[in-house]
Amino acid sequence: MDSLTQIVLGAACGEAVLGKKIGNRALLFGALGGTLPDLDVFVGNWLFSNEIQSMAFHRGFMHSIPFALLASFALGYFLFWCYNRKHRFGTTTRKDWIKLFFWSIFTHPILDSFTAYGTQLFAPFSNYRVAFNNISVVDPLYTVPFLLCLIVLMFFQRSSKRRRFVLNFGLIISSSYMIFTLFNKVYVNSIFKSSLENNAIEYTRFRSQPTILNNILWYGVAESDSAYYIALYSIFDQKNAPEKWQRIPKNHQLLPTEDKDIQTLIWFSDGFYSVSQGTEKGTFIFKDMRYPLMDENDPNSSVFSFSIRKENKRWIAAPFYPENPNEKDLTNFWDRLKGI
Repeated sequence: MDSLTQIVLGAACGEAVLGKKIGNRALLFGALGGTLPDLDVFVGNWLFSNEIQSMAFHRGFMHSIPFALLASFALGYFLFWCYNRKHRFGTTTRKDWIKLFFWSIFTHPILDSFTAYGTQLFAPFSNYRVAFNNISVVDPLYTVPFLLCLIVLMFFQRSSKRRRFVLNFGLIISSSYMIFTLFNKVYVNSIFKSSLENNAIEYTRFRSQPTILNNILWYGVAESDSAYYIALYSIFDQKNAPEKWQRIPKNHQLLPTEDKDIQTLIWFSDGFYSVSQGTEKGTFIFKDMRYPLMDENDPNSSVFSFSIRKENKRWIAAPFYPENPNEKDLTNFWDRLKGI
């Protein structure tokens, strides 16, 4: 999920493990641990000169369970060595610090796994990406109440029972909302699949996910042999069915699927992709169909597309295309969320 949410969850883990012993500093160290996996964005840019390979590195090894184990031991030993001095000597243990960093780092990829992007929890042993697709990568209803609870608890003494109560309250609220999104996904999936059946649309794979910033407006995509059928459904819609299914041709034949860089893009999109010719000669638009259109009537309004071209025997990508949604796209999005 977004950086702020990961900071909040990491800080909560720090508070749960060491809050009674070091107070608000536990929030700070937990937040640092919660941020650490997302530094793979910078590491990927440093390791790879190719944008496609750099992008694929994100949510890879630094979002895995083995990394959480290794990093927590390394950081736990180091921070205990730094902290356990002078008047603080003996106030914490090495085990405390290892636990703080393990939970703050480990919960980061676990939370990411509930989004649609996918997380390689088992790297480097497997490149399989876990993705439950039940919550948006940015969802204020998950983050804001949790954040407010952490702000409130900072004003209580570290030994106060109220401090622990507020922390638990924040964890219960956020976890309850996450459970709600799972049940909501089951409900919305039943709506989508019933509509596909009623419209006699044959498909081999189907997936759904909420659109950005909410769990109300959902996006569904069904894959057939030659095309994708996509639709939006808001739980505020008057009918228990999407308004329509838009057909988008795959056009997979436009790209050399045996190329290493193209294979990486296909893996990245979990095989849900369509291709179209770019405006310039030799360029193509690679659309990741896992993500919704800003305007369900415009197949070119995909929020996760790349303009790709071959240069010096390698394919390079320039995300995103189009670069920014326009005012009309945002208006259409807001109207659909309200069920209009």
